[in-house]
Amino acid sequence: MLIAEDLLLLMLDDKTGTPAGAGTLHYTLGGAMLVELALLGRVDLEEGGGAKVLATGDGPLADPLLQAAYDRVAERPRRVQSLLLALGNGLWKPLVDRLVERGCLRRESKRWLGVFRTTRLPIADGRHEAELRQKVREVLEDGAGADTRTAAVIALLSSSGTLPSLHPAPKWSGEVHRRGKEFEEGSWGASAVHTAVARTAAAVAAASVAVVVAVTTS
Repeated sequence: MLIAEDLLLLMLDDKTGTPAGAGTLHYTLGGAMLVELALLGRVDLEEGGGAKVLATGDGPLADPLLQAAYDRVAERPRRVQSLLLALGNGLWKPLVDRLVERGCLRRESKRWLGVFRTTRLPIADGRHEAELRQKVREVLEDGAGADTRTAAVIALLSSSGTLPSLHPAPKWSGEVHRRGKEFEEGSWGASAVHTAVARTAAAVAAASVAVVVAVTTS
């Protein structure tokens, strides 16, 4: 499964399928796609202020959503923050469709007052999600080490501001907050991948703050 799929599973309320941080979800999912490409060595980030993302490597990617994301990056060099929307806009629907096809989610459509159709996305088979949550809890609550993918998921959850509002959420504490920030800021390693995760998380955080400010001042 893609990091974006894992991330979305964690962000969805298990009973209703309503995502935490819905207003900035496209930025977070776009960040997950960018991080996935970084893990595969298919993007590179320039050094210095105003750094841009470059497509690297050649050959097709096995996953069609990843290939579409790579093609978007390859169009021209762009800054991380501008790429988030380009990669994440409209990504919710195909990710949900895939999670339904995998049996992780169940799609329930009902009519309210006999007129308005509503759709819920409750959890169906929760085994994969339970494993993900356990890994996240062990890292955040118990201080366990994290593999690269788990670290990336935590970094994106923290930078999007959704970590304390997950359903169910980790046992919230100052230590959990601090650990989340460590992953968000790239303090868990020094490789090029860690740098890419940190820069992407910073862009997600900036985009999320901008959206919140815009909503509260409008």
